[in-house]
Amino acid sequence: MSSYTPKTDLWIERSRLAGMLLGCVSYGVFFLLTVQSCVALMRRPQYGGKIAGHRLALLSYVVITFVLVTISVAANAKYTEMIWINLRDAPGGPLALIENEMPYRINVLALSSGHVGEWFMHALLLHRCFALWKWAKRVTIPMITLFLAMIGLSIRIQMLASSGIAFYDIDVEPAYLCTQVGLNVIYTILVVYILLDMRNKMKAVVAQYDSSLYDTVVLMMVESAMGYSIFTIIFIVAFALHLNGITTLCFLSIGQVQGISQLFIILRVATGRAYTDEYWLSRAAAPPTSIAFAGAVVTTTGRSDEQGARPEQNIIQTYSASEKAAEVDVCIA
Repeated sequence: MSSYTPKTDLWIERSRLAGMLLGCVSYGVFFLLTVQSCVALMRRPQYGGKIAGHRLALLSYVVITFVLVTISVAANAKYTEMIWINLRDAPGGPLALIENEMPYRINVLALSSGHVGEWFMHALLLHRCFALWKWAKRVTIPMITLFLAMIGLSIRIQMLASSGIAFYDIDVEPAYLCTQVGLNVIYTILVVYILLDMRNKMKAVVAQYDSSLYDTVVLMMVESAMGYSIFTIIFIVAFALHLNGITTLCFLSIGQVQGISQLFIILRVATGRAYTDEYWLSRAAAPPTSIAFAGAVVTTTGRSDEQGARPEQNIIQTYSASEKAAEVDVCIA
């Protein structure tokens, strides 16, 4: 009498279980940051005043992405349970269920909700970038084109997944991930460039200008982008080399990692830890300075140091630190 022994690959099976555990841990962090962000957005910031005029939009973003990520994680957790409990006697055993998961609609739900959540996350990135660049067409047109290409690839992946094809055989997935990384890297470069340009202009006008606001925001943006980009690059390399175990580990956590990187920025701005305009007002900031290039220097008291000069000509009014801080905070929130 012979007994059927299903094909096994313990590394793939362990990676599915470990990936789900890692996904639950990252979801726990995401959940905690979501709660903290909602609480921070619904109360006055640390230094008083309002954090932004678009608080309702930020709250909507936090709630929508939380719901979508929760659906994705819950569906993945349910299918992980089905692999070793509900469907443990299925032909091929757990390995076949892991490698050919898309015929089960719960996995299509997990994939689709995760992708839609990523659309919202990238839309927030684009909004920040466009606001800092004053909606310049040379920035908005290429970035929106890249964003639409990402959505098109995402829809194609969901269509292939709905047809029952194995996830590891979806050849469009690397292109989709590369587009995501490209958007993230280009966004970071654009934002860092414009912030450093603002800082240099302020330093050129005001010799003693404290540029720590811009330095802090730049570091915050780079830190936020770096973790997600590295994680996604590992995912891309593993998928391209058919390292299914590592691919599974990354796939079950990528949505939460991206959400965490976004919430870190929202939370720091909402709680005042990214320097708000109220923070600058709490310091002994110098008043706005006027500079004249018509042979006279006009002070803030309005007196001219030379007779016969025409101070109304060629005068540049610089911005105070608090005004520029408010502008940057609104953009990065």
